[in-house]
Amino acid sequence: MTALEPHDGTDAARPAPSDDLPSGPPPRLPVGADGEGVLGRTYRALSIGIVSVVFLIAFEATAVGTAMPVAARELNGIPLYAFAFSAYFTTSLFAMVLSGQWADRRGPLQPLATGITAFGAGLLLSGAAGSMWVFIAGRAVQGLGGGLVIVALYVVIGRAYPERIRPAILAAFAASWVIPSVVGPLASGTVTEHLGWRWVFAGIPVLVVIPLALALPAIRRMASGPADPAAAAAPYDRRRIRLALGISAGAGLLQYAGQELNWLALLPAALGVALLVPAVRGLLPTGTVRAGRGLPSVVLLRGVAAGSFIAAESFVPLMLVTQRGLSPTLAGLSLAVGGATWALGSYVQSRPRMEPHRERLMVGGMVLVAASIAAAPSVLIDAVPVWIVAVAWAFGCFGMGMVIASTSVLLLKLSAPEDAGSNSAALQISDGLSNVLLLATGGAAFAALGGGAMGAAAHGAAVGAGASGSHPAAFAAVFLPMAGVAVVGAWVATRVRER
Repeated sequence: MTALEPHDGTDAARPAPSDDLPSGPPPRLPVGADGEGVLGRTYRALSIGIVSVVFLIAFEATAVGTAMPVAARELNGIPLYAFAFSAYFTTSLFAMVLSGQWADRRGPLQPLATGITAFGAGLLLSGAAGSMWVFIAGRAVQGLGGGLVIVALYVVIGRAYPERIRPAILAAFAASWVIPSVVGPLASGTVTEHLGWRWVFAGIPVLVVIPLALALPAIRRMASGPADPAAAAAPYDRRRIRLALGISAGAGLLQYAGQELNWLALLPAALGVALLVPAVRGLLPTGTVRAGRGLPSVVLLRGVAAGSFIAAESFVPLMLVTQRGLSPTLAGLSLAVGGATWALGSYVQSRPRMEPHRERLMVGGMVLVAASIAAAPSVLIDAVPVWIVAVAWAFGCFGMGMVIASTSVLLLKLSAPEDAGSNSAALQISDGLSNVLLLATGGAAFAALGGGAMGAAAHGAAVGAGASGSHPAAFAAVFLPMAGVAVVGAWVATRVRER
């Protein structure tokens, strides 16, 4: 079923009418003229506004990551460095579920505005922090904002854009990461060096004002209010809220246990699993774990693709620095071209003539992802030139661009308007949760096989001392299993279409 437009006639994805479904007028259809694109008169302000918001979020992600090691050192918080990342992740998981319910009942405008406000407030709190714990608290507030924003943006797309141009706006989202992935670290490094790391955190919230001025009036006009008037009176699902708290806490405990690697870590690991299992079963669509056809496989594929690729990518710069002697800057730039090919892959899937072949595009994309991950550790052999990694990762990012954008397109197509928020939250939860689980698994295997002080090395705090003893087998133990996970993703991609 499509979120906004009439179905193709089969109505296979939508449940048959029953007394259990809310009554009321049908949801508003987009008001754009036939054939109008995302930059047409009807959608221009909205498209520029929300793409600008994504652009600034992308710039924040790349810029703040560069400044954080300096911040942690000045705040005497290197031992707590990992918590600055996990605090953001765990609170964002909870906020995704809250945003889905909020958007379904009140429309996406309120959670989006609240999320951007919290995102900016978290940046300012971290920028003004006098201790590492205050810095971590700011990251947690920022995670709440990020979780609210990402789900609300998906609901805006489902509500404001007709199905035919959703692939194009999602491709624009991917393209908005290209410049920040290259410019962000350079700009952040310059500001940090000449003005101080606090200006990186304090400066980004100011830049959000202009895109907000463009986006919020357009969202109010085109996507405000609940999709179904009956949904506005429905109470929030307290069980889902409790499960969201469980999945956040469980993910945090597993992250902590994965870093410790001792017998005492088994206790938080067991508690984390006990919290995660019922939360995953309750928050993801029924049949997700077993790759049920349609929406469950779409949600599962998002997690498999994102988790395998990001877990592997996290170790690429470390491998190039410690095994091939590249500088951290050159190691990071080896992945920079991937931003452009990711955007290209997202553009390819957005072409109307590709719609009948979307499933095959996703299968091919996952094959490219698996091949790129498997090829990366070939540079552990001295005779293999290091530029092989850059080429392999460019192809892998091209595949990810096709897969990630396509999962978003299919999710909105298979979601009723009143369920778009909850299903978008499920997609983001699958993405984020798989990242932490596969990163924890890969990190544990890396450390167990002589990877050295992975945490410090990975974040540039002590590359020379912390990872100089890393054994090549430790890297192979990360990349090869992740390539296997990506191969499983290619099979899951064959099940995204309902029969």
